[in-house]
Amino acid sequence: MKHLLKLLDLSTEEIISILDLADQLKYELKHGIPHPLLKGKSLGMIFQKSSTRTRVSFETGIFQLGGQGLFLSSRDLQIGRGEPVQDTARVLSRYLDGIMIRTFEQKEVEDLAQYGSIPVINGLTDFCHPCQVLADLMTIREKYGVLEGLKLCYIGDGDNMANSLIVGGLKTGMKVAVATPAGYKPDASVLSFAEGYKDFVLTENPEEAAADADVVITDTWASMGVEDEKEARKKAFAGYQVNDALMKFAKADAMVQHCLPAYRGQEITEEVFEAHADEIFEEAENRLHAQKAVMVQLMQ
Repeated sequence: MKHLLKLLDLSTEEIISILDLADQLKYELKHGIPHPLLKGKSLGMIFQKSSTRTRVSFETGIFQLGGQGLFLSSRDLQIGRGEPVQDTARVLSRYLDGIMIRTFEQKEVEDLAQYGSIPVINGLTDFCHPCQVLADLMTIREKYGVLEGLKLCYIGDGDNMANSLIVGGLKTGMKVAVATPAGYKPDASVLSFAEGYKDFVLTENPEEAAADADVVITDTWASMGVEDEKEARKKAFAGYQVNDALMKFAKADAMVQHCLPAYRGQEITEEVFEAHADEIFEEAENRLHAQKAVMVQLMQ
């Protein structure tokens, strides 16, 4: 593994290796065992989309690993004023040991990796969110001890989260069911990948997707970049809320995950969110541990 651009690029073994290392690093942190595995290393963190969890978890993570993180907004870089990505990649490669980028277009992440000579980590694009889904898989495995054979249900927009959950879930042996309204399906390339798996279901019926699910996952109906569609999306997604009625179709001990921020009363009710808050905030914490594992594997 040279980069983390999208989960489609990783083998099952590479995903499990990241999760195993994340578990180890989490254990060591909780027991006060230092792990300065990236001592003296520098991670450049490019943000063209704002963030709470991505920035804090990466900056804290590289510090705990003995390195330093440099926050680079589009206002700080010439890339925000029109410098070609390939030039930025080649310059930063001479200063840094790794780059994390949170941006809009997947092509920008791929170009950084193509033209640079250091590892590139996708902190989020409109196409996928691999770091979040690694944390999700880690959290699910913590509860159940396994991933293979579990049923993962995703309800809502066929966005970057849906794309990465489909790939990550199927590659780790999970059954994956996705319910989206017509016109909001996951990316065609992801659906093409999923065709090779008998345990994948795409439906417009949330109850069908949630039936006997071990894990129910949702995301905001209007992600960054489509805020102007909020009202139209509220109408389109009106029947796609994770609520008590929907949870009755899942297994009695099913867990709930949400990548946050959550809009209570829209994609998820206050009652369901608070009933599963411990799981959701464990998932948020696991961003730190999963991303540390990615950084160690790429930058050590």
